[in-house]
Amino acid sequence: MKKGLLILGAIFASAISFGQEASELHMRVRATGVVPMEDAKIEAIGGNVAVTNNLIPEIDFTYYITKNIAAELILGTSKHEVVAVNTALGNLDLGRVMLLPPTLNVQYHLYPTKNLKPYVGAGINYTIFYDQGQGKGRNAAVTSVDYKNNVGFGFQLGFDYKINDKLYWNVDVKKLYLNTDVTVGAALDKQVYVPADVDLNPWLISTGIGFKLF
Repeated sequence: MKKGLLILGAIFASAISFGQEASELHMRVRATGVVPMEDAKIEAIGGNVAVTNNLIPEIDFTYYITKNIAAELILGTSKHEVVAVNTALGNLDLGRVMLLPPTLNVQYHLYPTKNLKPYVGAGINYTIFYDQGQGKGRNAAVTSVDYKNNVGFGFQLGFDYKINDKLYWNVDVKKLYLNTDVTVGAALDKQVYVPADVDLNPWLISTGIGFKLF
């Protein structure tokens, strides 16, 4: 966890240090649909995993290093229900989990018209899993579920459409590549744990309003 946060902090600090001549800081407030494209390798009992979608509020800060290059820090958290499906024990409800994936992207902005500003970006995130709980009803065969925090990567496409000098409309699509090692405790034997390698790889589809702070 500390290693991933240090990586994010170092990249963001470097971006700011290289951009001393720039003076624009923007903030966006968006509604974001989180759509996992999940896949899993579950040892011993086989099967796969199903993870629910979610709609969340999200905020980001974008610092312009040059007119075309910017660093974007994205903050948001989402809740998901998780079910192990088609296992040797049937479908096992694993309860809920919260994800906090702070993400730092480097963006390249274009200016094809006066009001339209499309951009592309790529970056790194560190996903923190927390508040694992019963959710809608964890299966009685499951005593615990632990998720390992991990570093991931992603890319994005989007555009800003200018409303006035301080305000603009934003549409943004991101693809994140997130992987976690999951350990499930079994009720039949406290010494038995079922490991799983889970890919979440969500799409993040967002729209909202941006503000030029300075």
